[in-house]
Amino acid sequence: MQLLAGALLVLATSFVKAQNGNTTAPFPSSTYPNATSPDPAAAQFTGPASSPPFYPSPWATGAGNWTSAYERARAFVGQLTLLEKVNLTTGVGWQSERCVGETGAIPRLGFRSLCLQDSPLGVRNTDYNSAFPAGVNVAATFSRGLAYARGQAMGQEQRGKGVDVQLGPVAGPLGRAPEGGRNWEGFSPDPALTGVMMAQTIQGIQNAGVIANAKHYIVNEQEHFRQQGEAQGYGYNISDSLSSNVDDATMHETYLWPFADAVRAGVGSIMCSYNQINNSYGCQNSYTLNYLLKGELDFQGFVVSDWQAQHSGVGSALAGMDMSMPGDVLFNTATSYWGANLTVAVLNGTVPEWRLDDMAVRIIAAWYYVGRDQSQVPINFDSWTLDTFGYRHYFAKEAYGLINEHVDVRAKHSTLIRQIGSASTVLLKNTNGALPLTGREKFTAVLGYDAGGNPYGPNGCPDRGCNNGTLAMGWGSGTANFPYLVTPETAIQNEVLSNNGVFQSITNNFAGTQIQALASQASVALVFVNANSGEGFITVDGNEGDRQNLTFWQGGDVLVQNVSALCNNTILIMHTVGPVLLGNYTENPNITAILWAGLPGEQSGNSIADILYGRVNPGAKLPFTLGASREDYGTDLLYNPNNGTGAPQQPFTEGNFIDYRAFDKAEATPVFEFGFGLSYTTFSYSNLRINKLNVSAYTPTTGVTPAAPVLGNATNDTTQYQFPLNFTAIPFYIYPYLNSSDLESASNETDYGLPDSSYVPAGSQDGSPQPRLAASGAPGGNPELYDVLYQVDATITNTGSVTGEEVAQLYISLGGPYDPKVVLRGFERLSVQPGNSTNFHADITRRDISNWDTSAQNWVISSAPKTVFVGSSSRNLPLSATLS
Repeated sequence: MQLLAGALLVLATSFVKAQNGNTTAPFPSSTYPNATSPDPAAAQFTGPASSPPFYPSPWATGAGNWTSAYERARAFVGQLTLLEKVNLTTGVGWQSERCVGETGAIPRLGFRSLCLQDSPLGVRNTDYNSAFPAGVNVAATFSRGLAYARGQAMGQEQRGKGVDVQLGPVAGPLGRAPEGGRNWEGFSPDPALTGVMMAQTIQGIQNAGVIANAKHYIVNEQEHFRQQGEAQGYGYNISDSLSSNVDDATMHETYLWPFADAVRAGVGSIMCSYNQINNSYGCQNSYTLNYLLKGELDFQGFVVSDWQAQHSGVGSALAGMDMSMPGDVLFNTATSYWGANLTVAVLNGTVPEWRLDDMAVRIIAAWYYVGRDQSQVPINFDSWTLDTFGYRHYFAKEAYGLINEHVDVRAKHSTLIRQIGSASTVLLKNTNGALPLTGREKFTAVLGYDAGGNPYGPNGCPDRGCNNGTLAMGWGSGTANFPYLVTPETAIQNEVLSNNGVFQSITNNFAGTQIQALASQASVALVFVNANSGEGFITVDGNEGDRQNLTFWQGGDVLVQNVSALCNNTILIMHTVGPVLLGNYTENPNITAILWAGLPGEQSGNSIADILYGRVNPGAKLPFTLGASREDYGTDLLYNPNNGTGAPQQPFTEGNFIDYRAFDKAEATPVFEFGFGLSYTTFSYSNLRINKLNVSAYTPTTGVTPAAPVLGNATNDTTQYQFPLNFTAIPFYIYPYLNSSDLESASNETDYGLPDSSYVPAGSQDGSPQPRLAASGAPGGNPELYDVLYQVDATITNTGSVTGEEVAQLYISLGGPYDPKVVLRGFERLSVQPGNSTNFHADITRRDISNWDTSAQNWVISSAPKTVFVGSSSRNLPLSATLS
């Protein structure tokens, strides 16, 4: 095995070459040759990978605290006809109704269509809504309370617009490679940090009465090749979407981890992703949906497809998908894998009725679970236009009337947004107390296009698909319209003028002569730079969603160098979607302070001014690593197809070693490590205490499930399922009705009538009791995984002169030969008065010190020694102790 690993390493090295201008990105792999996992199961998982089948699709049981919602859902679904159940599971088509996704309605019972709406940072495509900080900023706060508050505020705004399902939060992408276009929508490449933020956000959204949607499940780590059609539009001749090829242990210990936290938090829905996983599409992958999600994690809610991510009808139904969005095969084609075809599949017995019943029960259970029966208001906006009057069926241009009521749902959320913006700003460098500023500096200069506004207005580029002016969110469907955008230029000008100071600004990065003149006069020069990314359907400056590099945009580096050469008090502020290369800026004596401000949302300028002028003492920490080079991260993207015209193959041969874990493995020195962040005060750590609890041994789950409940008994009289008499169909709308009483004719499929054995997986129609998985038992997995085995306490002292907040962090060395050096397992943001001390507390659960055993298909605590570390970052851990 060792010889084979060495041979693969040499082979990979020989293939390193340029990709689309990325002179060091590895190809045909996306893991750098020296960054492969020490675990042979991951390092040699190079493909062709295959995803094992798992059937039947587990049915909901009301496990955990879902019992009441499940029983009410069963009673509701028991009243439904076959057509009504199909209508509940199938979207009505792109731009056929007012939300980005809507199911069919059940008028007979007064149940309106369900409204699914972006995004993870606010209500997309409407007005009078807030634009919240991005997920990456929430992670930088390391604050459970702020994550919950943001989730609740977003949920309240979605509820006020009439939304039933908010399409967020995001744990996929996790952030395997720093160039990933949508990393900023999620939280952090650390699965534990992301898991906590997922759970808090979900609970906030759902306590506001809206169903949260955890996405994109799973290993959806880049924009390139995520959709075959989209890739062909960029000129890539591929027949299928990219396959993320991941070994079992890496899947569990890294990528599934935050989704387990989401399920345990009670998330009502999960979105399956565009990509393939081990060469099986995410929305028809029976292993990831049936085995991992519904079997092992005991997920009780519903699985909805990403928009156009469904690739089959019967296959996706049997593999565990519960709702098709937006309903049509491709946008505005009037064809659907489900709708009438799902009606046909149930009538001819290909899809058992219990499976359709389970889809409907899961959807309605989530509806009851969050209290939609008590909190639902009518949909009062339209996703396709901001006009007050227009067509309700936008694409068909039918049903003209009032479509936008312009309901203001913002409440006073701007205060929270401003707070999160400042609480997520990371102070990276502060030479000789350059910050905070007093506001009475003799001459303040602000330089950089990132300080100013978009000349077209804050919403002047659809879905924020440009890089004009200050960067406060990335681009794509994960965005929201700004009600306004407070720019840094405006906020800092207000600060200076309130003190009768001198203020001048230049927001053109290429005004070289003017920039040099201003920089030479300034007593303090505030330089703003950015780096942007987004979703793959939009290209900005040649970046097809994913970033081409890790440098600043629009000449940002030249700007920094020019200003710092002439002003010896240059302060660098970065609005970026993730890691960037800082070159020698940390050593440059003229750059006296560096801050990362991320994507802070509508209050951007006020948030950074609060930090710069000392109203808020920075306490944020980096939710990722800032490295010296692109190669130091160990992982990269796949920018060119590597499998001929077939599906591009992306083996995750680095295994669990991403971000700081990769740096630790390679003994690479980061510029600023994961978890790093300075304050205007200082802290010390002492008095580590560990209390071992008396907990019983872990018990694998055994037994069998109940049989699949059948809540309906559809008649085989196919005439009952045709369009009603005198029914006027809306063009392009997806209906459950048949256009013929002959099922073969109604299906409009050339391969109708093939024997089940040719395309129906073995066991997929079996509704009898099924063995329970050893690692299952409750939402989130075996409940004993969350038993607290150890309690850890330490003393944090403020040794400075001002009140500050410190994020104390707990890491664990799992001790095995294939384990990362340390992994984050706990943290707490603590406020401490000067000269005072406070207690840091963290619980260590069984899961925290376990590894996934691929043979036993369960979590086990290895015999390797386990060491606890406590400190202020992943590389500054002054306290340690061995767990007994």
